[in-house]
Amino acid sequence: MSSDDTAGGFPARSIESYSALEPGRAEAVLGLLAEAARVDGQQPVSEQGRLQLRGGAREGVTHLLLTAGGELVGYAQLEDSDPVEAPAAELVVHPAHRGRGHGRALGTALLAASGKRLRVWAHGGHTAARHLAQVLGLTLFRELRQMRRPLTELDALPEPVVPAGVRVRTFEPGKDDTAWLALNAAAFAHHPEQGSLTQRDLDDRMAEPWFDPAGFFLAERVDDGELVGFHWTKIHAEEALGEVYVVGVHPTAQGTGLGRTLTTLGLRHLAAQGLPAVLLYVDADNTAAVHVYERLGFETYETDLMYRTET
Repeated sequence: MSSDDTAGGFPARSIESYSALEPGRAEAVLGLLAEAARVDGQQPVSEQGRLQLRGGAREGVTHLLLTAGGELVGYAQLEDSDPVEAPAAELVVHPAHRGRGHGRALGTALLAASGKRLRVWAHGGHTAARHLAQVLGLTLFRELRQMRRPLTELDALPEPVVPAGVRVRTFEPGKDDTAWLALNAAAFAHHPEQGSLTQRDLDDRMAEPWFDPAGFFLAERVDDGELVGFHWTKIHAEEALGEVYVVGVHPTAQGTGLGRTLTTLGLRHLAAQGLPAVLLYVDADNTAAVHVYERLGFETYETDLMYRTET
């Protein structure tokens, strides 16, 4: 816990650290995130971060709550679960309490908690976030693009062709969990955030209102039933948006066109739900994937930035 008197006559602030949030605190944080999303037009904390607010302690996850005058005005989450990379963090200050040094206070607390070895997401890459990163001595090292396209004129896309010896079906909860987790780990061995998903992470997502196995496509070998690819779609009901949530192909099946086929099948599924548009996220430096999505009609909509310490 750390505290200091806020300058300019504002109430003194304090920052408290928790390994888990009891339901009342979790709901208060979710309320803060919702207000920030309403004002900023985008979520300030990732889906994974929001899921980790509930359900008790998570290995390597720490929650930092900043209060001023007894009111919750800021939140940060630190995740130290990657054996190689520096701990990753997200932070947000309530829109009505910005410009008072709270963001800097949270950032400084994150640096202290991580031993000054830190990565921080800035969703949307707003000017204020860029400035805070500079103040904290962080440098830009990753760009995550959100790309979108309308779900019209899908007939202009090439007809999806499933490779020989492969068939596509939908996910069966409870039956396919273990095999899918293994496939996901193999497909994203180079991407620790996605590739390290556990049964608990999968259960969290299957418990969400948006989960629909009818939009979770699996490609398997006909001869032995081994999973070799998947496209998990998602529907954002409030925004009337579909999402290419995750597309993964086993290394042994890459280069066969399976990823493109699964993507197209998922797009057609989302279009059949009456959705006008679809989004996806892709690392800007993954030029091969960016080019594939551009050929599928996607264009960059906005960019999330990640900053890190030099040490």
